[in-house]
Amino acid sequence: MDTTTVVLVVAAAAVLACAVAVAVRLVRTRRELRRAGLPTGPRWVFWGAVLYLVLPADLLPDPVYLDDVGVLLLALRSMRGSLGAGSPGATSRRPDREPADDYAP
Repeated sequence: MDTTTVVLVVAAAAVLACAVAVAVRLVRTRRELRRAGLPTGPRWVFWGAVLYLVLPADLLPDPVYLDDVGVLLLALRSMRGSLGAGSPGATSRRPDREPADDYAP
């Protein structure tokens, strides 16, 4: 084996390990949100990201897992975004709306 092949194999293994770590984090986040009774966002986002990682049909060939990591990170961000929108202490992102707690009767 020459040096270039070894470097490519090590890089592919590192990116695969990163993809698996993000997938585990996504599953744990969803499990913790469901256990706490908080919104997890659309169900298809979670399952779509997991299937994109597992299925061989990708935008980039499978030794390059960068697209898989990107899809998993977007799903994780979507789940965390739905947490912020559904929590009782969440504030509106629109600057033209006033929070309801500021009004005193």
